[in-house]
Amino acid sequence: MGIWVKLSKRQFTQYLILAPAIVILTMLLLIPIRLAIAFHQTSQPQAILMLGGTALGEREIFTAEFARWYPSLEIWVSSGLSPNKTRQIFRASGIPDSRLHLDYRAIDTVTNFTTLVPDFKQHRIQHLYLITSREHIPRAKAIATIVLGSQGIAFTPLAVPSDQPEESISTIVRDILRSLVWMFTGYTGATI
Repeated sequence: MGIWVKLSKRQFTQYLILAPAIVILTMLLLIPIRLAIAFHQTSQPQAILMLGGTALGEREIFTAEFARWYPSLEIWVSSGLSPNKTRQIFRASGIPDSRLHLDYRAIDTVTNFTTLVPDFKQHRIQHLYLITSREHIPRAKAIATIVLGSQGIAFTPLAVPSDQPEESISTIVRDILRSLVWMFTGYTGATI
């Protein structure tokens, strides 16, 4: 008869439910560990990531001024103003085009992160300054924790002053769920 034991239908169903739950829980528990390792290995950010999203360029202006204090850091701009306007703002602050990586693949906050993860990994970036508006910080941090954290990339958030109301909890929860789906499938749900 060997080591094979016949499982009842109920036991088999329990194993089918329990096995994926254990895998998912293990993956989620690895995120804080990967973040802690990234912070330990690279305590200072190695690059700047600015999330686009405002029509007036407040984030670009803030990021350009901030980048002046860190002349060795390259700057990734995910969506936002047109390339010409973005370059103009950074040039006005003395930031050369050679430091800028303008990326317009993202169509929302989740894809701001998911489209750039391969670039960050290719450049061996383990720690970023994350710049976005004050009202957008809670959602950006939640998504970054899952998307960047699952890839071993730490982040230090910086809020651009804003008088806009904070985003709704339902929007944050929706994007947390989308980030989790991306983590397990590579699908962002952006087309929904």
